[in-house]
Amino acid sequence: MSSATQAPPTNRRWWALALIAAAQFMVIMDTSIIGVALPQMQADLRLTQENLSWVFNAYVVALGGLLLLGGRLSDLLGARRVFGTGWGILLVGSAVAGAAGTVGIELAGRAVQGVGAALIAPAALTLLMMLFGSSPKELTKALALYGAAAPAGGTAGVFLGGVITQYLSWPWVFYINIPVALVALAATPALMPAGGAGGRGSVDVFGALTVTGGLAAVVYGVVRAPEIGWAAVGTWLALGIGAALLVVFFIIQASRREPLMRLSILRTPNLGAANLAQLLLGGAWIPMWFFLNLYLQQVLGYSAFPSGAALVPMTMLIMIGMIVLAPAMINRFGPKALIVTGLAILAAGMGWLSLISPNGSYAVDVLPASLVAALGMSLAFIPSLGTAISSAPPEEGGLAAGIVNTSYQVGSALGLAAMTALAASYGADQLGNAIALTDGFSAAFLGAGAIALAGALLAAITLRRNPSSADAPQPTSDTTT
Repeated sequence: MSSATQAPPTNRRWWALALIAAAQFMVIMDTSIIGVALPQMQADLRLTQENLSWVFNAYVVALGGLLLLGGRLSDLLGARRVFGTGWGILLVGSAVAGAAGTVGIELAGRAVQGVGAALIAPAALTLLMMLFGSSPKELTKALALYGAAAPAGGTAGVFLGGVITQYLSWPWVFYINIPVALVALAATPALMPAGGAGGRGSVDVFGALTVTGGLAAVVYGVVRAPEIGWAAVGTWLALGIGAALLVVFFIIQASRREPLMRLSILRTPNLGAANLAQLLLGGAWIPMWFFLNLYLQQVLGYSAFPSGAALVPMTMLIMIGMIVLAPAMINRFGPKALIVTGLAILAAGMGWLSLISPNGSYAVDVLPASLVAALGMSLAFIPSLGTAISSAPPEEGGLAAGIVNTSYQVGSALGLAAMTALAASYGADQLGNAIALTDGFSAAFLGAGAIALAGALLAAITLRRNPSSADAPQPTSDTTT
């Protein structure tokens, strides 16, 4: 912690932690709260099934692509300043997304929300360390509360999305951010410590733009392919531009003295393998959550509130599994065994979900399979995240946290893009045709299961050993829905 840091009085630090946890809560809630609202948004904005995925991906691509930049800005400009700026940007993006009357404005608002979240998330963790880093006992307690805010946000988002969409309207899933952001902006100067800015160094803006643009182009190419054809010039042009931008990003990182991401860190034992597990975990989980929302509403005919309530058991199990079950099992079996087992269980749940039918029911087709998938997610997420962070040297823990956040978000975006394309090729673009929709959603579940199974196999091969439980800390980043 910088000597220039001016921490607030002790009796106010826990109020500051409440605001930091609220930031974690909101960043995750903004990914999950839209799920139940998607069908109504689709009808009002006349979105295709392919374009619908961009309501999620516009946020995730901006968040995942700019997280490393947000962390760098926090180091250079001061965490409190970046934290407040992020809330201001999130407020603007939420207002635009809620007021949108066209597809373009809606996606622009979601992207702006993602930019704000990419500033808030790393700054929040930096502020937490500034406030509690001098006391190991208090730091452990603070990190536990901070980590619990992620699954809480995911759970609340699913339920609130149903309530808001059913009894108000879908724009309010975005407008709900505005009063929270106003409170955060008012409270930040009084609660958060000043200082902490390095004051020197450069910001790799070009690197951030290339990785974000590259990711967006690849996702665009994959999502558009079923509509215009995989052999179409537009498909290959988008994929080629995306690949070229990503190559440029890695060239920049290898050549700059102060890159966003020091590439040699990926050679740290187990760090790359754990990040690969997180990438594939996001690539499997987010498509399942996305298409399960659509199956409940577009095939089973659930309205918004029952659809949101139907997913609460799954998200509650994730919360319990991450906070209670996973840490105990890490102590007994070690992280590697849990990562492999969790991904395999997730794959099994996806395979079960792929058996959905056009005349199915929640109790038979959705609930048991979704609980199996949720169990797998909760078991794999904690140890893969902890291994990724703990594998890096202590002085690069922040960089490791930023990389693993990025890995999960990038996996989420690419996985959803690929499964959207797969679902469309099997009929998920035929709105009103329950049989075709079910075939498409089933293909997406099966494809997501294959991603999870690949993750289990690769984790079994690439993770070198089982670090001790002390080497696998509780999560301190914001990556789960």
